[in-house]
Amino acid sequence: VQLQASGGGTVQAGGSLRLSCAASGRIFSSHVMGWFRQVPGKEREFVAKIRWGSGVTYYADSVKGRFTISRVSAEKTVYLLLNSLEPEDTAVYYCARDTNGSSMSAADYDSWGQGTLVTVSS
Repeated sequence: VQLQASGGGTVQAGGSLRLSCAASGRIFSSHVMGWFRQVPGKEREFVAKIRWGSGVTYYADSVKGRFTISRVSAEKTVYLLLNSLEPEDTAVYYCARDTNGSSMSAADYDSWGQGTLVTVSS
C-alpha cells in the first residue's frame, strides 16, 4: 500500500490542525493505521493508531485527550485531529500501516507516508 500524508503547517500554541493520510492499495480489516512523529536527533515516536475494521483506537499518553485518530473506509483515508497544540508537538508526522496490528513500534510498520511537518509556535 502507498500512503500520502498531508495537512501539516504552522500554528500557534493552543491551535488545531487536521492531518490526512490517503492510502492506495488493499487495506484489510485486521490492519492498523498509525501516526508517528519525529524530531531531528530523536527516534520516531508513536502517536496514535486505529484498527481499520473495528475502529478501535489507542493513543500515546502525551497526546491522549488532545489528538483524535479516525478513518473513513470508503475514502481509504486516516485522519489525525490535533487540538490544544503545544510547542512540544512540533515534529514531522508520518502515517504508517501495520499488517499485524499489535505494535506501537515503528519497526513493525511496513508502509510509510512521506511525512508532513507540524510547527507549533509559542
